Amino acid sequence: MKITGLSSQQKDKNRINVMVDGKYRFSLDIFQVADLGIRVGKEYTDEELTELETESLFGKAYTRALEYALMRPHSSKEMRDYLFRKTRDTRTKTGEVKKGLPVSITTRVFNRLTEKGYIDDEKFTRYWVENRNLTKGASQRKLTAELRAKGVASTIIESQLNESSRSDEDELKKVIAKKQGRYADEQKFMQYLVRQGFSYDEVKRALSADDYS
Repeated sequence: MKITGLSSQQKDKNRINVMVDGKYRFSLDIFQVADLGIRVGKEYTDEELTELETESLFGKAYTRALEYALMRPHSSKEMRDYLFRKTRDTRTKTGEVKKGLPVSITTRVFNRLTEKGYIDDEKFTRYWVENRNLTKGASQRKLTAELRAKGVASTIIESQLNESSRSDEDELKKVIAKKQGRYADEQKFMQYLVRQGFSYDEVKRALSADDYS
């Protein structure tokens, strides 16, 4: 079987439609075409074309996962959960079943993203600690709970919190400034602040300070 045509897709110029013996067979991204040496006139066995179809699946999955990774840093668990969803069969609007990706493909995607540095729990934790509720404030206890829920190891959380310049005292001030006007009852406000992960003593001391009296 012979490659008889290569053409850019209309919706995505970075993807190339591959024609085999005059019929569309699969698409590859432009880098895959170069790396795999795809060219018009080159002949392949059916087994080799099946392998190229696998590369097509990988290329599509990697591109989408990379777009997800670039939206904001994600933890390893978040990415694994995202890729797991891609392995599940889904139903189209017309009722047809669309097969999920093979686990072998999503595993390759995860490994490639890790190799390229797009998945790194230390970087993710640093980002989360420094940016989570940046203006509203967040206690270390709350940050720890959020990061654990995202699958980050306790050792990484502890290390990044220790390196951070954030302090619960400063974060508590942010929360008080943001939320105090919504509470006429100070006792209820104190309860709210404690639920945000600040200790009772910290809350009592902050509210009794001159700036917040």
